[in-house]
Amino acid sequence: MVQKSLGSQNMNHSKLLKAFGVLLLLVGFFFAFVGMAEMYCFYLFSDGGRFHYEGFGFGAFMFANIATQIAGYYVIAVIGVGLGMGHLRLRRWARELSLTLSATWLIVGLPLTLIALLMYTTAKDPSPLASLAALPIAALVYPVAPILLMRFYRGDSVRSTFEEADPAPSFLADIPLSVQVLCVLLILNIIALHGMVLLNGMFPLFGVLLIDMSGILALDVTFLLLVLLIWGLARLKVWAWWATLITFVLLTASTVVTLPRYTVGNILHMMRFAPKEVDIFSNLPFLDASPTLVAVLPLLTMLGVIGWVYRHFRRGKTLHEADTAQS
Repeated sequence: MVQKSLGSQNMNHSKLLKAFGVLLLLVGFFFAFVGMAEMYCFYLFSDGGRFHYEGFGFGAFMFANIATQIAGYYVIAVIGVGLGMGHLRLRRWARELSLTLSATWLIVGLPLTLIALLMYTTAKDPSPLASLAALPIAALVYPVAPILLMRFYRGDSVRSTFEEADPAPSFLADIPLSVQVLCVLLILNIIALHGMVLLNGMFPLFGVLLIDMSGILALDVTFLLLVLLIWGLARLKVWAWWATLITFVLLTASTVVTLPRYTVGNILHMMRFAPKEVDIFSNLPFLDASPTLVAVLPLLTMLGVIGWVYRHFRRGKTLHEADTAQS
């Protein structure tokens, strides 16, 4: 009788999870559609377009803004379609990856939500009413949604539903949740590095702010290093944890040594934005301020997460089972 009741409960969760999978698929396809449609903005701002201005192109702020938005749409599309298929087929990895992404969103959600609101207000020029309407949506996106999702996917009933439909351990089973979160954060760092390439490749190197080809090469080396670190961390290699720690200690130190020498106005001048963009940025109230704190906070967050996962590399895999049980 108990087994029948449990089976019935799992069947209900199966329907719910598959319905959620359909929703994720719809979200993924929607953002794929929007991402492709958004590419038309390049025509609108290019020569002959309705919003064209002199200097628009690679290296311009609006060009980077549009490209970043499109990349974001496609990232959401890939996640939505991938997780949607995983939920429809009730694969274990779909639950584990959903839990990892929810935990990651709790870490990076606040700054990304603020950046999204800034991009929305600068690029779309919404009315005051539309701006106010966006605030409760932003609050739902962060922090309400990730907290609710983590509680949902940690539930015993949800876990048993996935395990009953997919008995074999997934490819994520040997990677503790916290290490998965760190790997996702490193992937986000790689995406951010590509964004910096769009802004003339600026890179702080122990007192000198590299730009143009020298900055792009420094970003390229960092990108390759982060890929190697992700590979090692996913395999719980001790050297990978130490290399990750050293990398972000050096990046933090380089940023702290370099950026106090520059103001926001200095950096904007070095970026050589289009004349119209220079006029817009010239009205910012914080041109004489240093960007050090804004740049260092994400790096300090990364160092905190790196310290958080140390236990899995100090004591081997003995703590993995406890971490898996908590997830």
